[in-house]
Amino acid sequence: MSRLFFGLGAGFAFLSVMLGAFGAHALRGKLEPRMLEVFETGVRYQMYHAFALIITAWAISQWPGSWASFAGWFFVAGIVVFSGSLYTMTLTGMRGLGAITPLGGLMFLAGWLCLVWTVVKA
Repeated sequence: MSRLFFGLGAGFAFLSVMLGAFGAHALRGKLEPRMLEVFETGVRYQMYHAFALIITAWAISQWPGSWASFAGWFFVAGIVVFSGSLYTMTLTGMRGLGAITPLGGLMFLAGWLCLVWTVVKA
């Protein structure tokens, strides 16, 4: 499981850099500044949680059978829902997707709580 989350973290980090470059070069001037900011927020939180997945991989190797695996899945789901909804909203103009973005934020919070619980129970 630790290899899976390490690989997902590295993959999401790669995508974050790629999407950041896409936003900076291809979208600048095509999106209104506020929407470019929203896109950049998605990229930033994706990168933060890509690192969180790598930390999760380490935690799983330290404390097998802990809540760290749940943290990893929450981080993956959070990236897809939070960052994915922001990307989709900015690229398609579907502003209604902003309503599901906070669910991704809650998934991020749940992931961090799972890591806290992993350390407390270790």
